[in-house]
Amino acid sequence: MTNPRKKRKVTVYLDPAIEKSLADFAARRDRSQSMIAEAAIASFLSPDDAERREAIVARRLDQIDRRITRMERDVGIAVETLAVFIRFWLATTPALPEPAANAAKAKVGERYEAFITALGRRLAQGPKLRQEVSEDVPESEN
Repeated sequence: MTNPRKKRKVTVYLDPAIEKSLADFAARRDRSQSMIAEAAIASFLSPDDAERREAIVARRLDQIDRRITRMERDVGIAVETLAVFIRFWLATTPALPEPAANAAKAKVGERYEAFITALGRRLAQGPKLRQEVSEDVPESEN
């Protein structure tokens, strides 16, 4: 008579990539492939598997939500920065007289390239403006 508690051998067919992943995972954890496969199957068949998956998805969605919130904040900072700069520039820069305007037009390409170079350096080296602006600055009432 066989013992019902004794483990039984089961033969399964695995895709070679999955078999390699199983072998690598077992080696990294210093566990047998049988133990890993048994735990994975038990987890898959577990009645609380759906709740566990839902919790994982909820956690992931929370992370995505936080990232989107930070992106919205960063884009808002960028838009406000640009608006303040444009308003300041328009308020403080007088129109050039005709001879100077023609000379300025001739330097546009050179000045634009210098701007792009400086922007590239700033983006490469940091710190970024979003890192400089504190997240706890309260929003002002308009």
